[in-house]
Amino acid sequence: SSCEVFESCDLLVAARMQRARRCAFAAGAFGSMVLLRRNDERRPAFCEKFISTVTATKFDKGFVTTTTTTGPMPEVAPKKFKVCVCGGAGGIGQPLCMLMAMNPLVKELSVQDVDVAMIPAAGVAADLSHLNTDVRVQAYAIDPKVPPAVQLGECLQGCDLVLVPAGIPRKPGMTRDDLFQVNASIAAGIAQAVATHCPNAVLALIVNPVNSIVPAVGELYKQWGLDPTKVVGVTTLDVVRAGKFVSEISGVDASEVDVPVVGGHAGKTIMPVLSQTNPPVSLTSEQVQSLDARIQDAGTEVVLAKNGKGSATLSMAYAGARLGNAVLNGLAGRDTAECAYVASTVTDLPYFASKVVFGPNGVKEVYPVGTLTEYEQVRLAEAKAQLAAEIQKGVQFANGPSKQ
Repeated sequence: SSCEVFESCDLLVAARMQRARRCAFAAGAFGSMVLLRRNDERRPAFCEKFISTVTATKFDKGFVTTTTTTGPMPEVAPKKFKVCVCGGAGGIGQPLCMLMAMNPLVKELSVQDVDVAMIPAAGVAADLSHLNTDVRVQAYAIDPKVPPAVQLGECLQGCDLVLVPAGIPRKPGMTRDDLFQVNASIAAGIAQAVATHCPNAVLALIVNPVNSIVPAVGELYKQWGLDPTKVVGVTTLDVVRAGKFVSEISGVDASEVDVPVVGGHAGKTIMPVLSQTNPPVSLTSEQVQSLDARIQDAGTEVVLAKNGKGSATLSMAYAGARLGNAVLNGLAGRDTAECAYVASTVTDLPYFASKVVFGPNGVKEVYPVGTLTEYEQVRLAEAKAQLAAEIQKGVQFANGPSKQ
């Protein structure tokens, strides 16, 4: 009967709208990616089939009155992936786990941490398992005194992406070299586990100091006969901050602003290429210098605002999820560009942050820096000088005392 037809239509459209709302919710989590914009090439493929539902469905007293479509609706469901967050019970790890659990490209999420973590990994996983998503969440706690490779077989088996917001913050009385030695050892242990159980996974490191940790792990990958381009340093927070700060000055929607940030991920090595801002904005030389300094020191803003009781955990998790989303889209067959710190030949340094295209096997292409203003050329030289020494520290760690 006509009533049955309308009831069936209602149920079908309601189901599609529910799925559309989930996609829109994910879009909110990855707002800077502008997931639902019609003309944005960065929009992940998984949103395409929901766009027509969002724009074309209209109700009038419970009945469908319009059914026009406005965009492509792929027949084949997108591939989904297994993701692990090492350090998933920490200040960055928890919100990062939540954002990845919200990503429709994730089918399975491993929340991993040490068994002495203040909040157990099992508690984080239990919390996330209540989200009404299709993601299967599992917790894994390890003994920090035992090599991770021995303990993380099930956790890492079949992983496509491993995000690592692990390591410790700098403590009173600890030198920067002390911090590096501790965190490099943590990162190397996790890297060995990844190399053993999921060697083809993209390993995204959020372990400070990133400028030295990524070269250390990259060189270890070479020694183990693995592809060093699988190792990616997450510098996305610098890009996120640059876009936000430029938006505040220009009035352009922050989600529309793209500012490449090249170099590294600490102090003077962070070099926003403001002349390449897209869409183009007009900035005075004073504004350029002010923005440059603010982007470099943005982490301190947060520490001071938190009265020294915390750092940029939420924005870092957001940035890590954005990078993770770019990687997963690439693995799914939709090439996606994002700035990252990787093994590179675009300068005379072996590791460098610039625009990277992620494809079906991870890093597909590393873009050159491009044309720079005179001010940016000076800044690039300054950034490279500091970065070279920090890269060397990582290389020396990988080679070991006997090889230095």
